[in-house]
Amino acid sequence: MLKSMTGFGESTQVNGHYSVTVEIKSVNHRFLDIQIRSPKQVNAYETQIRQIIKDTLPRGRVEVFVTIKETSDEGKKVAIHWGLIDQLVTQLQVGAAKYGATDLPVSQIIQQVVTLPDFVEITEQGQTDESLAGLLLAAVTEACGQNAASRLIEGAGLEAVMVANRQVIGAALTQLSEFVTVYETEFSARFQQKLQDYLGSSVDQERLLTEMALLLERGDIHEELDRLAIHLKKFDQLVTKEEPVGRELDFLIQEMNREINTIGSKSGAIEIKELVVQMKTTVEKIREQVQNVE
Repeated sequence: MLKSMTGFGESTQVNGHYSVTVEIKSVNHRFLDIQIRSPKQVNAYETQIRQIIKDTLPRGRVEVFVTIKETSDEGKKVAIHWGLIDQLVTQLQVGAAKYGATDLPVSQIIQQVVTLPDFVEITEQGQTDESLAGLLLAAVTEACGQNAASRLIEGAGLEAVMVANRQVIGAALTQLSEFVTVYETEFSARFQQKLQDYLGSSVDQERLLTEMALLLERGDIHEELDRLAIHLKKFDQLVTKEEPVGRELDFLIQEMNREINTIGSKSGAIEIKELVVQMKTTVEKIREQVQNVE
């Protein structure tokens, strides 16, 4: 069954320290292009995140959005840089004495500086980071799974449209094959009659047959019809495969289009031209859908 490259997955994992939400959006792309937007705590686990995505989503532009919220103060450590505060108070006391101030409000100064990150620092303890890793990777794994599931649903819709268009091409090919057989017979009879009307009884039958053979050979499209039929059978096989077939389908559609163009350039009959236009239009519809197949 075909899979689309368009998908979405989301997962939120929570423990005593963190709430981690991961969103994974994907769209069509020639290769696998992973873009991760996350807080700096996630940098250490980026390689593992990318590997999970590669194992689940083999192709497409994949955007990963990570949001981390702390659910507890446990595991945090407050560090007050008293040495810097001592220097600050000392310098202020020197300044107060210099300008004749008699009362330096030390308590107020301390209340103000503790709000500044240069004087007070909050750090995370190691065990909390380890809990974040498990939470984060679990969220990524679940979001990837949801994305893959949505791709499968989208792919079923793409497959239905493509198969319906393939049937249109198959029907046109059948019409074309039947018409060509009748057309060649009628063309030979008309050509012979025209020559006889023009030259009368002096027509060289051997020369006539040679000329007819050359004309029919120039407009012979049986080989193209056969190859187009083979391409359609290959298409039927590809859409039932489990593994990604987007690139192979894209190449196959190019080959089908090439055969149809050749048929159009070789044939002058208006009936053939009309069927060629119909097939070209339908192949283009399939090609547009194939661009989003994984």
